[in-house]
Amino acid sequence: MAVINKLAINQFRNLNNQYIEPGNNINLFIADNAQGKTNLIEAIYYLGHNRSFKTKTIKELINLDFDAFQINAKTDKHRIKLEKSRKKTLITVNQQQLKNTSELTKILPIQIITPDKGFVVNGTPKNKRSYLDWGVFHVKPEFLSNFKKYNKTLKSINLLLSNNNVLELDFWFLELAKTAVKISQSRVEYIKNLKKTNSGEELEKLTKLFNLIETFDYKFNSGWPKDVDALNSESIYNYLYKNKQFLLKAKYLNHGPHKASINFYLNNKNECFLSRGEQKTLSIIFWLSQVLMLVKSGVNPIVLIDDISSELDENKINTILGYLDGLNIQTFITNISDNLSIVDKYNTVVFNINNGVIKLQK
Repeated sequence: MAVINKLAINQFRNLNNQYIEPGNNINLFIADNAQGKTNLIEAIYYLGHNRSFKTKTIKELINLDFDAFQINAKTDKHRIKLEKSRKKTLITVNQQQLKNTSELTKILPIQIITPDKGFVVNGTPKNKRSYLDWGVFHVKPEFLSNFKKYNKTLKSINLLLSNNNVLELDFWFLELAKTAVKISQSRVEYIKNLKKTNSGEELEKLTKLFNLIETFDYKFNSGWPKDVDALNSESIYNYLYKNKQFLLKAKYLNHGPHKASINFYLNNKNECFLSRGEQKTLSIIFWLSQVLMLVKSGVNPIVLIDDISSELDENKINTILGYLDGLNIQTFITNISDNLSIVDKYNTVVFNINNGVIKLQK
């Protein structure tokens, strides 16, 4: 079970030398706007992903008076240190330097939902793939190596296409077809198991979110044209070979797992025709289903929810947090007030944030 017992944040945005000891279940952080609520969530997310969900620019994250930021955490089994400057990244676990981020993500699985990120229904294909592949990675660790191999092969193909070089294309088409099948198989199997998770007593706990939840469905879009069998390497290769001249004109491969997505439906109505409220609700159910599936798989993720009242009414908030509390996972939530019944209803640890200073509420 992933639990942060101690957390120190140094020179990350407006959070300077902050230290907290979170509770094992729900942690609520109260602050007015522009005090550091989202910065805290971003720092915890960074610790598990070695990247921000808000920016790709490192200079935006480091406090102006310093050259680097540092985030330290003590979990039940590990001591994690992430230090980042404009030129260098250093990640250590139990004083041993990590070579890649995937090792960190396995140790500290973190999932997030924010007003800007997390509502996958009617979201971008990239965001949908991100949430899907995060789950696939944690139940199928080999997925990452397959995806890296695929991306390397895709890069080689696009280079050949851009240079109008046909001599080596057939070899790389074969390589891509084999790896693409493995990626699609992992995704299809994950979604199949996720749908099984969606049925049964667990889902009944979420019916308060939406009265017509039983009509919610989603289908995997492999990223290939409809006439291509994404689970058959020969079918993929034949498509690539047959369309070689078209691809040479296009200069890049515009189909494949890197273009995959998920299509969501409610009462057989496509996601784009749903109201914003329906899209939010179904996104949350899909998100919570993934959390439940990972818990059942023995991967207890840490959940981050930023500015919870801005997107949800109190009934939905209580339903979600009651659900998460029942899963016995650590949750970090930010809000602009403590006028939430969760404070008294659940085992909640409450903190206040004022101008980047975090204090336990007593």
